[in-house]
Amino acid sequence: MEDFAEFVGLSRPTISKYFNDPKSVRGKTRDLIEAAVKQSGFRPNIFAVNLNRRRTNILGIIIPNSTDPFYMALTRRIELIANEAGFLAFVLSSDGKPEMEDRAIETFKSMNVAGAIIAPLGIDSHKERLAALGESIPLVYVDSPLDETSYFVGTDNRQSFRLIVDYLCRSGERPCYFGMPAVNMNARTREQAYLDSMSLLKLEPVVIGVEEQRSWDFERFGFEQTQRVLKNGGFPTRTVLCANDRVAFGVISAAYQAGLKVGHGNDCDLRVAGHDDHPLARYACPPITTVGQNYNEIGRLAIELLLHKLGEIDDLPQKEPVTGRILLKAELQLRQSA
Repeated sequence: MEDFAEFVGLSRPTISKYFNDPKSVRGKTRDLIEAAVKQSGFRPNIFAVNLNRRRTNILGIIIPNSTDPFYMALTRRIELIANEAGFLAFVLSSDGKPEMEDRAIETFKSMNVAGAIIAPLGIDSHKERLAALGESIPLVYVDSPLDETSYFVGTDNRQSFRLIVDYLCRSGERPCYFGMPAVNMNARTREQAYLDSMSLLKLEPVVIGVEEQRSWDFERFGFEQTQRVLKNGGFPTRTVLCANDRVAFGVISAAYQAGLKVGHGNDCDLRVAGHDDHPLARYACPPITTVGQNYNEIGRLAIELLLHKLGEIDDLPQKEPVTGRILLKAELQLRQSA
């Protein structure tokens, strides 16, 4: 920065002021600096600049799987709004491993990030490390809350499961529940939401006994567990409600390989429904009936809540509850699988 200031013939504070906000310097000065930038190709080291500030304009994002289209869409929305607010969003993946989540936390500490949005591993997370991070910077959790007190933006699982269970019971045989690996709090809360929904309808719930796993490979989990269920006599009902759409992908694939027809009709052997409205759910064969998480809205509200906690914006479009949680209503997506 000092070399560039000397090259332009202006003071370093003036150069710094320009790079923080080009409109903050006079027009002639701005033209002079921009001509020098074009001639020299100079770009300030954004990380060095931020580390020298009391509070940086870097925001951290931690997700458990960088290849999942759900998390890709979620982070894209967060990054866009962060950039519009003058922040740089830096995304790291824990890859489903607690040690990688810890490393991401330490990386963000070293970068002096202003705040972070985290989709935690949950059950496998080292909560004391996340708690320590939360004492130094504002945190907002998405997808699955870390605990009952954390700031969180996500789907209201109780509402979404009431919606899908009610539909499945009205349109055919009652659903049995096919769970997900216990990788975060969604595994527990979604099963309980299914049980509560069946209880409201005064129907006996049926939970498929699946093997305990901590894998994020949900499709393989659904496929292998369905093979095991079919080998041992099949599902207890002709309607299967999966904890998420990725599990449903595996269930449908295993059913197809076993010669079963999945769909809604008298000529079908099995109905399969999911949860989340995964970006690829509508392109499955058959397309999956599910309840939609609005990942665009989750991303928008999460970054706006974080910016609000940082003092960057005054009001939220959706007022933050006293509990620090924003739970969104899901919408039923009716397709051929159920």
